[in-house]
This record gives sequence, structure tokens and C-alpha cells, in this order.
Amino acid sequence: MREHLGFLKISSIVVKTAAWIFLFLGMFGGASIILGLIPGSPYPRWMGFVILVAYAFLFFFLFLIAKIADLLIKIINEIKKS
Repeated sequence: MREHLGFLKISSIVVKTAAWIFLFLGMFGGASIILGLIPGSPYPRWMGFVILVAYAFLFFFLFLIAKIADLLIKIINEIKKS
């Protein structure tokens, strides 16, 4: 298991970064649809709220996966100590 620690650490960082990027882009896209900043947008304004909820869920899901990887790293380190 120790040989996978590097992969877990890097993948945790990558997934956390992707989660924050998705949250930022989702908030920007949802807010721009709600505020009507996109001229000629085929989407109704309520669709902006749907986009915000979907991207918030995606953020929390990805962040949870990264936190589970961090927890797995700590468990592996504790097992090695004992």
C-alpha cells in the first residue's frame, strides 16, 4: 500500500483543484444566466438556479472523494507506525 501514497496525494490535489474549478465555472455560468448577462441565451433564468445546484453538487461530490483519499493516506500512515 505504501507505493500508492504518491498517487493518492497527487490525485487528491488534482481532484480538489478540479472541484474548485467546477464550482467557480458553475457559479459564473449560473449567475450569468440568472442575471441575463448572456444576450440571446436560449435558457430561461430559472435554469441558472438548476445549474448552480448541479455544479454545487458536483463540487461537494469531488471534494468528498478527495477527502476520502486524504483519510486513506492517514490510515495507511497510522498502520505503518504500529
